[in-house]
Amino acid sequence: MQTDEPSSPPEQRPGRRALVAGLVAVIAAGLLVIGGALAVGLGIGRTDTPTADSVDAGFSLDMSVHHLQAVEMANLAPGRTTDPEVLSLAFDISQTQLNQVGRMQGWLTLWGLPTTGAHTMAWMEGSDHHHDHDDDGRLMPGMATEEELTQLRGARGQDFDVLFLQLMIRHHQGGLEMAEQGEARASEAVVRGLARSIAETQTAEAMTMAAMLAARGGSPLPAP
Repeated sequence: MQTDEPSSPPEQRPGRRALVAGLVAVIAAGLLVIGGALAVGLGIGRTDTPTADSVDAGFSLDMSVHHLQAVEMANLAPGRTTDPEVLSLAFDISQTQLNQVGRMQGWLTLWGLPTTGAHTMAWMEGSDHHHDHDDDGRLMPGMATEEELTQLRGARGQDFDVLFLQLMIRHHQGGLEMAEQGEARASEAVVRGLARSIAETQTAEAMTMAAMLAARGGSPLPAP
């Protein structure tokens, strides 16, 4: 009895093998492009990474410290106020700025630079605030003093709301020049992008907080 010769399994057919090989090549090429883009974005494989005295490193270090105080103040809100607007604002500031600190600390680590240390602000062009935060005790622009933080920790209700908004408005104002200089002068695109986002967000938040403060019978502190 004559039988048909078995046909080749799909994976063995020449046409199918060529198609699979082509798709594999396309996928591999796509992954290579994606990997290259990530490497460029993260700075992997570069030999000209920012140095300790660069704008990129100075911005990342100083803005991290500046942000962490804002996070500290924002985290005081739960348990000290029941105002839903203040609680929502504090939560947003805490989450946003903590995320941004993580990014800046990650860049410093990637560049092989310290994530803590003296905060000289010497990277800022034309600034009157060049100093060593750790050595002489002066604070970066807009930051609250220890006395102000102690007062905020002890405040409750509307007293907390007014003082929190006053301190946070000034804090945002103080960080604006840092963000603007980071956007204008950093060499890394990711740093410039974050600096621009910080400037835009904190300008908008400061305006919102000014309206909230006025609605609660308070007035802004002198700008830093």
